[in-house]
Amino acid sequence: MMVFRRKLSHQITTVSPSVIYVLLPDGNYGTTRTSKYHFQAYSSCKSLGRRIGSCLANPKEQVVSLGMHNEITFKTKFLSTVAGTILVQARDPAALSTEIQNALDEHRFSDVWKLFELHVQMDGFPRKSVVNKLLATFAATFAESLDVQWLEKAFGLVEQAFEEGKQNLLEKETLIYLSFSLAKAGLPVPASTVLRKLVEMEQFPPVAAWSATLAHMSQTAPGSYLAAELILEIGYLFQDGRVDPRKKNNAPLIAMKPSTTAFNIALAGCLLFGTTRKAEQLLEMMPRVGIKVDSNLLIVMAHIYERNGRIEELKKLQRYVNDAHNLSNVQFRQFYSCLLTCHLKLGDLDSASNMVLEMLRKAKAARSSLAAASLVIGAVQNNGQSSLVTVSGLSLSNGQSERLEGNRLIKIPMLSYEEYSRDRNFIKLETEAKEVLGVMLAKLQSQVELLTTERGIIQPTEKIFVKLVKAFLEAGKTKNLAEFLIKAEKEDSPVNNDDSAMVHVINSCISLGWLDQAHDLLDEMRLAGVRTASSVYSSLLKAYCQANRAGDAASLLRDARRAGVQLDSSSYQALIQSKVLQEDTQEALHLFREMKEAKISKTGHQEFERLVKKCAEGGEAKLMAKLLQEIKDGQKVDSGVHDWNNVIHFFCRKRLMQDAEKALTKMRSLGHTPNAQTFHSMVTAYAALGGKYTEVTELWGEMKSLASSTPMKFDQELLDTVLYTFVRGGYFNRAIEVVEMMEKGNMFVDKYKYRTLFLKYHKTLYKGKAPKFQTESQLRKREAALAFKKWVGLN
Repeated sequence: MMVFRRKLSHQITTVSPSVIYVLLPDGNYGTTRTSKYHFQAYSSCKSLGRRIGSCLANPKEQVVSLGMHNEITFKTKFLSTVAGTILVQARDPAALSTEIQNALDEHRFSDVWKLFELHVQMDGFPRKSVVNKLLATFAATFAESLDVQWLEKAFGLVEQAFEEGKQNLLEKETLIYLSFSLAKAGLPVPASTVLRKLVEMEQFPPVAAWSATLAHMSQTAPGSYLAAELILEIGYLFQDGRVDPRKKNNAPLIAMKPSTTAFNIALAGCLLFGTTRKAEQLLEMMPRVGIKVDSNLLIVMAHIYERNGRIEELKKLQRYVNDAHNLSNVQFRQFYSCLLTCHLKLGDLDSASNMVLEMLRKAKAARSSLAAASLVIGAVQNNGQSSLVTVSGLSLSNGQSERLEGNRLIKIPMLSYEEYSRDRNFIKLETEAKEVLGVMLAKLQSQVELLTTERGIIQPTEKIFVKLVKAFLEAGKTKNLAEFLIKAEKEDSPVNNDDSAMVHVINSCISLGWLDQAHDLLDEMRLAGVRTASSVYSSLLKAYCQANRAGDAASLLRDARRAGVQLDSSSYQALIQSKVLQEDTQEALHLFREMKEAKISKTGHQEFERLVKKCAEGGEAKLMAKLLQEIKDGQKVDSGVHDWNNVIHFFCRKRLMQDAEKALTKMRSLGHTPNAQTFHSMVTAYAALGGKYTEVTELWGEMKSLASSTPMKFDQELLDTVLYTFVRGGYFNRAIEVVEMMEKGNMFVDKYKYRTLFLKYHKTLYKGKAPKFQTESQLRKREAALAFKKWVGLN
């Protein structure tokens, strides 16, 4: 038996772990997943090792044990090798760490992971250098293979380290690179979690580094919401001068302070994915953390104020925009498009139409100046026509390059870990963040449809005419609409009256069956001395005949005669047919004789029919086609709701809640239904005051009632604010209701935030055993709290 022990010992000390480990899959080795990212190793090797030890210690079991080993393992030639490897690795973790590093160098990642799991199973985490090399290598593989599985495993390792209190093994630079790689791989939740863990550890990442993570997170809806949350969480640390920059030990924290670029990224993400009230929270934080406003931030702010209907804020911003010297033509266009859209949203049609007319006047003056300059150039040079083309061509080419530059798709290659390690000041990550921001801003720019720029001159597009006409017609302001269109035509100088904006609008009204509005517009044109095309009278006359409105048709015929308009044969035919149906044969004969005397050809004007047919066939989309589509698809804007929302928002910002409540009551009494923006202002103000949970509960009851009885839908921003208030106050029954509504609407919920909030305010809640005697209400509260605790992952 001593001989056997010496032989076994000799085998154990001479076996190479790298050779033997290959056999582990045949040794009943396996893994089990314990959570989304965590893996735990298990193996029958340990029991085998224990069995061998028992044999050596107990001679009575030697024969039986050896028989068992012969039966199990001598089917191969490596019984002693397998046993020896297990014992070596159990006694020498350093050898296993070396194997992990070798496998990493050779990119044998499956072997790396198995070896790592085995190390954790037998001796816990490897040493710090091995852990960080594993994380860095797994994160860097995404740059080469674009395979996210190793990124997920790396994140699982980080979570496991925090759960077991081994976060001291993780280095700041490695975690920053891992977070960046996760964000670039389209995994914003793990990426934000790693950043939050760094802040928890007080290993503060510099803003130059984490702004790149923020930029890639903001490419998805959940990621953009998390990016805004991160800015709010990190910015909170710096509010109102809490951090003294004069203290040297505050230098790492100061380096993490959000920059103008970081705010721009988060705000642009909010705009692209529609979370504009969250964006407004960021704007309110900016002065409290000392953010400097650049040209991009000015325009982003304008977009946010426009989306939320903050016309007064836009007017204040206009002074800064007009005084800014570094704004491009594109940025000016975006700002004035936002201002114009906000006027429309609030129903201020006079301000909107005056803005359009002012733009037309400036464009006309600029064209005249350009024409005069071109003539001067032509007089100096030999070929004036060539010079004019040159001037025009320069302007057009500049505009084109600007558009191409703004809308190009930037494909940024993944930064390798070696490049990242050499870049101590994170300059490359900062540059990448700015490049991604440029793409996001270009997407915002492409959404501007109301205005365009020609040779550096801002001009209205047909889209704004369509929206203005629709708004005037819906408001019943036909006279104002006619005045606006007549003035616009004088500034724009249309070549053909048959193709003017007024003609297209009247024809659109006729097509929609709004005959009274069309007739009113014709009257206004006639009173203003504007000559109207005969096709307009003809189409309206036939529409009256088809609607059996003989009196209105007769009135229109008299108007046409007074205006000196000659109707076509199809109009006379429609009138004659109408009189025949009314059995007024004398008037029918009179119309027939009038047509014969005027020598009107049967092939008269058919402009209206051709125009409608062209629109139906999908021809060139003229103003009429666009207007018809806008009226068909667009919803009527309730400017009253926007006005009351601004009043309520003002009181809520000033924390004058009694006035806000009175305004809300008045709003309801006037027949305006509160929307998500109304409730958001109220809930946010109650939450800021603290302790107003009863008031929020009442609002929540109204919200549920509206959601069940009307088509109104509540968005992620509002429900997230309500959920935060309920969790903060310990109203878990209500919190569960909000969670159910959010999950039903497939909305993203930041569980990390609510897990942190629960641990901050309710860490010891219901930790002990349930009392023997408790009321039904107490039982429901306990069950709801435990259910919420389980939902956030605090089992």
